[in-house]
Amino acid sequence: MAASEVIDAATVARAYFEAVGRRDLDAMTGFYEPGGSGEIHGLIELVVPDSYRAWFANLFQAFPDFQFEVLDLMSNDEKAAVRWRARGHFTGRVRFEGMIANGAAVDVQGCDVLWIRNGRIRRNDAYMNGAEMARQLGALPPQGSIGERAATGAINLKTRLRAWIDSRRG
Repeated sequence: MAASEVIDAATVARAYFEAVGRRDLDAMTGFYEPGGSGEIHGLIELVVPDSYRAWFANLFQAFPDFQFEVLDLMSNDEKAAVRWRARGHFTGRVRFEGMIANGAAVDVQGCDVLWIRNGRIRRNDAYMNGAEMARQLGALPPQGSIGERAATGAINLKTRLRAWIDSRRG
């Protein structure tokens, strides 16, 4: 389904995310109005088509078995909220967010809020637990692990040292 054939927000959102599931960059960018933008909060700001297309092409190369499914969709006149799940293994031949592929399995859920006008996406705000994805990729220690406790202890020590230094200055 082409973006020009659909009008209501729910239909646009569902068709767009079907294109994501197929890893179809042409269809994905075709759903956006020219100059449309998106942000994966805490990770990256994207503009269609350039940075958007490059980032998703890299994602699909880094996770060759990328799977995507819509779990829930709600909409009104010009907005759609889509709760989703993405899975895959970091086995590609490209880096993802600076990391070399390590074979890690990733299974994350998130929610996108799409702003749609005249059958085209003009803005997409995506939210997911970036810390959980980083843990799954091995970029952060597992929750509750010795590594996490050590990192928290180091942060607390730094905070106490800064407070002690500030108290000595005053």
